[in-house]
Amino acid sequence: MIQHRKWAMVLSLIGMGLGQIYNRQLIKGVLLFIVHLVALRVALYVPRAIWGITTLGERADHLEKVGRLYVNVRGDHSIFLMIEGMVVFLAALVLLVVYVMNVRDAYVVGKLRESGTAAPNFKATCQRITGKHFPHLVISMPILLVIFFTVMPILFMIFLAFTNYSSPNYLPPAKLVNWIGFGGFKDIFTIKAWNHTFFGVVLWTAVWTICATLTTFIGGFGVALMVQKRGIRLKGFWRTLFIIPYAIPQFISLLIMRNMFNGEFGPINQYLNYFGLSDLPWLTDPFWAKLTVIMVNVWIGFPITMLMVIGILSTISRDYYEAAQIDGATSFQQFRAITLPTVMFSFGPLLVMSFAGNINNFNLIYLLTNGNPANPDYQSAGDTDILITWLYKLTIDTGKYNFASIIGIFIFILVASFAIVNIRRTKAFKEDEINI
Repeated sequence: MIQHRKWAMVLSLIGMGLGQIYNRQLIKGVLLFIVHLVALRVALYVPRAIWGITTLGERADHLEKVGRLYVNVRGDHSIFLMIEGMVVFLAALVLLVVYVMNVRDAYVVGKLRESGTAAPNFKATCQRITGKHFPHLVISMPILLVIFFTVMPILFMIFLAFTNYSSPNYLPPAKLVNWIGFGGFKDIFTIKAWNHTFFGVVLWTAVWTICATLTTFIGGFGVALMVQKRGIRLKGFWRTLFIIPYAIPQFISLLIMRNMFNGEFGPINQYLNYFGLSDLPWLTDPFWAKLTVIMVNVWIGFPITMLMVIGILSTISRDYYEAAQIDGATSFQQFRAITLPTVMFSFGPLLVMSFAGNINNFNLIYLLTNGNPANPDYQSAGDTDILITWLYKLTIDTGKYNFASIIGIFIFILVASFAIVNIRRTKAFKEDEINI
């Protein structure tokens, strides 16, 4: 008996598509062989990719004398070499997966031939892919996009954190970038100017995130309870009125708020003067600036919480409240035993994601205060800067790309770990696992 599976697998190991051609799947084999040629082309770039990532270049741009003139000679660009190497390795990884699938496919079809079953033709293969394996077909393209547009930027950020890529001494192409290992991490935690900034910004980020999340949730929850309370007239009008802050583009709202809280000509200080009160340094004093961003965040964020809570409240049967009233429960006891658990069950995961989103709430901080007021003890950061706005300033304003990457890694670990752990602990997630 001919061992078709063995020969098909060996031929597929030699070259993608050869095993399929042996199994009399000509069109599939030709297509896979074309992929094999592409893989060989990619393999030619692997040595340069290894050299580029390990060395980050050997010669920067420089001047060479040609006759009587000095000519600028292009050298190696460390960052381009890093990116090219990452693209090559990720492409090679994808092609390796295709290669393994090609070997497995040849083996399975060869096994079918040994059992006396004819190998499926190209039409039958297409029908199988668009039928039984249609979910795999649909998800394959998003996976590729995630690899090259999500995974690769994250890897690039991680790699930069282990280099000295920063202004003014290590900016390609005039200067080469070098690997320094954990030197950047050590500097940001041991150099006084940097660790003072880091821990100060981290502390304010934590305070900001907790206050922004809780105040928005409490404010939206409270308004939803008032709007949904029995006996309240014109509920549609109140819902529409309270949703206006969310309907206005956030960019416009923040710029308007920035002018309203302006200490020199803002209308809020003018209103205070009308009542005989003194001006307040809303955006120029560290304490008042932090209080201002929290208050503005409540104004912008409570409408969406209100709408979500209203939707949850509308699903609670009135029978629960009537039964509680019969048992003599007070309004507060009804709220604690019925309303709050029901809302938290559905809103819990959203509250966790809101917390994670506020850690990275770049727009509000940057557009409202730009991280100000300035703090002379901080490195490229102000009193209201959170980690994400500090990262932006390190990148755009000062060119400290390696330190910015370290901050990015810290944010990624913080947000990802918090979101994963807390979402898995929510009752909605646990019940979903039980149902599955």
